[in-house]
Amino acid sequence: MAVYTEVTDEALRAFLAAYPLGALRAFRGIAEGVENSNYALQTEAGDFILTLYEKRVDPRELPWFLGLMEHLAARGIDCPLPVKARDGQALRTLAGRPAAICTFLAGVWPRRVRPEHCAPLGAALARLHLAGADFHEVRPNGLGPAAWGPLLDRCRPGGDAVQPGLVAELDGALAGILATWPVPGALPTGQIHADLFPDNVFFLDGPEGKPRVSGLIDFYFACTDLLAYDIAVCLNAWCFEPDGSYNVTKAHALLSAYQRLRPLSEAERKALPVLCRGASIRFLLTRLYDWTATPAGALVTRKDPLEYLRKLRFFARAEGPASLGL
Repeated sequence: MAVYTEVTDEALRAFLAAYPLGALRAFRGIAEGVENSNYALQTEAGDFILTLYEKRVDPRELPWFLGLMEHLAARGIDCPLPVKARDGQALRTLAGRPAAICTFLAGVWPRRVRPEHCAPLGAALARLHLAGADFHEVRPNGLGPAAWGPLLDRCRPGGDAVQPGLVAELDGALAGILATWPVPGALPTGQIHADLFPDNVFFLDGPEGKPRVSGLIDFYFACTDLLAYDIAVCLNAWCFEPDGSYNVTKAHALLSAYQRLRPLSEAERKALPVLCRGASIRFLLTRLYDWTATPAGALVTRKDPLEYLRKLRFFARAEGPASLGL
């Protein structure tokens, strides 16, 4: 469920009066997503998405997110374009929440990832990184390596209830990751999505029925960080089968398509295994925190942290970049 804040018809009409979008035609909540309240909005000007930003999003960071999306859209990336009101502002307030309207993107996210999804994804990710190169505002990654230790500490009281010995295993894994993490300046840095899971990528049928990316959404974890870390996130999210096995065919398709547009440096190739372990532990820890700290009945959707423990173990055993699909 992703409608945490209800919007009345009267409040919505007053809100829309500030925009050059014409009269309201239709309005309904969208039940996907876990962070914000999302509504499908149709006016005389077309279809849009209205987002109310909930408490897990820092309102002070919203101008950066909206600015990045505007920048990327202007450079041909298929992502939501924030719609500005008549006063030139894209960020306003509705029902006591920061709110913005963005353009609607057609397409469907893949419920079952196939190898033919992975090459278009890799190309789209490379284009995103290239398009963000001249967006110079910096947002540090609030869920990067500096956050993982404190996050693990917050999970200690309930971590072993999820699986006996889990906290000790994560202590050892995190120590190994941090000891070999690339030092600042060692790898190319830029604007990354940092959360490009299948439900944040829309596809439509392209030539000969092959899927093509029609939209990248949900930029509210985007940040300034290692470009190759964004690839590692995608390898975690797209290249494992339901039985937990790593699909090297999917990974090779993703990586090959990415490198046709932005070849990886030798340093990035060598660092990819530890970056993949870092991406695994990042999502493991945020899931573990939600699993152990979320009270019953809360509106946060809990996801299984042990899925990412299995991925972390795989990447810890991986024998170099070639085993990951490079």
